[in-house]
Amino acid sequence: MTTIARRQRFSFPDLPDWFEAFPTRFAMPTMSDLSTVRIEDYIENGRYAIRAELPGIDPADIDVVIDDGILTVKAERTEREVDKNRSEIRYGSMSRSVALPADANEDDIQADYTNGMLTISVGLREEKAEAKHIEIKHTT
Repeated sequence: MTTIARRQRFSFPDLPDWFEAFPTRFAMPTMSDLSTVRIEDYIENGRYAIRAELPGIDPADIDVVIDDGILTVKAERTEREVDKNRSEIRYGSMSRSVALPADANEDDIQADYTNGMLTISVGLREEKAEAKHIEIKHTT
């Protein structure tokens, strides 16, 4: 019996994978995508920093809150009252919450809004808690 080797049907090996991912590549954003603030976080100069992308939002419409180790950024973009032929701009409320590092100093916080980017910087405590050894009780 002779076996026939199958040749690849596509000259581009990634093409079938691309088509399988096609629906997600061009899917319409969901409401949760539209109401989430996009962020990046990093440590710089001994401080925990978060940058939030908030273009075109009035700083008076931005609220930053820290509660129980959670930093929350809330913002709202209000729609202009003009006749529009088309609008692709997102309007409404958006928010994002991030857990602060365990050594964050909630009394040392700075925020700056420049060119549509909100940068929040939180100081980090230098003293680290020492490891604690816990005695294990054993009953027989």
